[in-house]
Amino acid sequence: MGYVKDDSGRCAVVGYGSWATAIVKTLTTNGRHVGWHILNDTVLDSLRRDGRNARYLPYVSIDRSLISPSKDIDEVVAQAPTVILATPSAFLKDVMAPLTAPLAGKTVVSAVKGIIPGDNYMTVAEYVHSRYGVPFGQLGVMTGPSHAEEVGIGRLSYLTVACTDSGRAHAVGEMIANDYIRCSYSDDVLGVEYAAILKNVYAIAVGMAVGMGYGDNFLAVLIANCAREMTRYLDCKLPNEERNTAAAAYLGDLLVTCYSPLSRNRRLGNLIGRGCSVKSALNEMTMVAEGYYAAECVRHTGLPQGVQMPVADTVYSVLYEGAPAKESIEALTMKLI
Repeated sequence: MGYVKDDSGRCAVVGYGSWATAIVKTLTTNGRHVGWHILNDTVLDSLRRDGRNARYLPYVSIDRSLISPSKDIDEVVAQAPTVILATPSAFLKDVMAPLTAPLAGKTVVSAVKGIIPGDNYMTVAEYVHSRYGVPFGQLGVMTGPSHAEEVGIGRLSYLTVACTDSGRAHAVGEMIANDYIRCSYSDDVLGVEYAAILKNVYAIAVGMAVGMGYGDNFLAVLIANCAREMTRYLDCKLPNEERNTAAAAYLGDLLVTCYSPLSRNRRLGNLIGRGCSVKSALNEMTMVAEGYYAAECVRHTGLPQGVQMPVADTVYSVLYEGAPAKESIEALTMKLI
């Protein structure tokens, strides 16, 4: 039996950070009722009292009549045919650990742009498939280019929904599309996920260069090399003759993450480039920089010999091997074309 569209208008969102808040804002703007899994008491209280997330995007007002915030993940997930995961990947396994409500038949969408640490470097879709037995046909990915700060205030943004079941992909798109959200669709679920993982690593490299004072001319060359490196990686790991890495879900997401000062991964790199130790830079961050974990993933995904990844290798050596950032970026400049 094929996918049957659900018309209840209900969905669940797991996570309470900036991106989760922007997603909930969009869903409720569209009249959807959202069960919202939130583990932070301050955020729960502020949403129930004021319709605002006191910690993330506090200037965004959310219709309280259309949200059901709860600490109980089973309560949130059980009532929703569509579940959107928007918790940083570093914490997703622990957040989902108490879940006993079945995911059978549900559409599970990852809005997470990162890797699950310590689980053989799985993407979120791979982890949910492996741990909870959700078929890949029921798994989707929602990706940018998009900053939560802009989506939250209704600035025009373009999202891609990837799922091998086009009916599910379009159903998710209908939930989030409106005057300021335009949706496109893809069946390249893992390709889109890995592109999101890679662009966070590259944004750290760009941030380091910015912190060291490199200018726009160099950054353009660096990002062009990152785009080619991403294509090499995807073509090697996940061959797909129909993939167009110049599309928004690949190149567009890479560009916005590398160029925008709103990018938390670029900010992490910027702190390191300005002289902070990796540990100090991580401690300065108020939100998770997914690229820190992604850099380790890219290094250990077992690509065949001969695949050149000089930018990703540079970021890994600085983050995990103690290589000096200044000398590492200087060495990288000699490898770019």
